[in-house]
Amino acid sequence: MDIILLKDYDGLGDAGDVVNVKPGFARNKLIPEGVALRASKRNLAIAKERKKTAHTRREREKATYDSLVKTLSKTEITIEAKVGEEDKMFGSVTAIDIHKSLEDQGIEVDRHAILLDEPIKALGIYHVPVRVASNLNGDVKIYVIKS
Repeated sequence: MDIILLKDYDGLGDAGDVVNVKPGFARNKLIPEGVALRASKRNLAIAKERKKTAHTRREREKATYDSLVKTLSKTEITIEAKVGEEDKMFGSVTAIDIHKSLEDQGIEVDRHAILLDEPIKALGIYHVPVRVASNLNGDVKIYVIKS
């Protein structure tokens, strides 16, 4: 039985693909869950239109993600930290501090997208990756200085 996938399905294909599966699998699993439609002329036209709009949407998202990556790579943040003897910091700089600094500069990113392995505990210059999309990261340059 030929079906049109409405969503990506592991082992079968991507959304919009026409695949041949066993009739029972299509009737009992794929069609009731809204993953697929029966392949008819009308449904093929609908699937073709959906695939075209999805492609357009992905291209638009990619353009916005690329511009955000460029903005992040040009961004430099200065964070002042209190230090004691021998330039030892009190506390540390965390992803929350970096997120607040990015918001102050007008850059909106999710706090969990800041990929800081461990808090920054020393003065210096750091490059911190920020996840923009699932496979796209941008680097932010952070200066940690004395206050």
